[in-house]
Amino acid sequence: MARVQLVIPDEDRDRFFHQARREGMTLSAWLRTAARERLEEQQHSNPFKSSAEIKRFFQACDAMEGPEVEPEWNKHLDVINHSQRRGASNT
Repeated sequence: MARVQLVIPDEDRDRFFHQARREGMTLSAWLRTAARERLEEQQHSNPFKSSAEIKRFFQACDAMEGPEVEPEWNKHLDVINHSQRRGASNT
C-alpha cells in the first residue's frame, strides 16, 4: 500500500477528523472513501462532446411527451409579480 503525504489547513484537518470519527472511520479511511466517491461521481457524468450532441439532446427533450409549450418569459414574470403583490402563490 502506498503512503501519501497531504498538506491541508489545520481547520480542515480537524473538520475531516471529527466527521470521520462520527462515521466510525479513521481519517485515512474517510479520505479514501471521499476520494472514491468523487471519482465515481465524475465517471458517471457524461459531458457533451460537441454542439451536435447538445442539439440532439434538446431535440430529444422536445420530442418527449409533456405539457404544452411553455409560456413566454413575460407571462412568467406576470405570475411572479402578481404572486409577490398578493403574498401568495397561484401555482
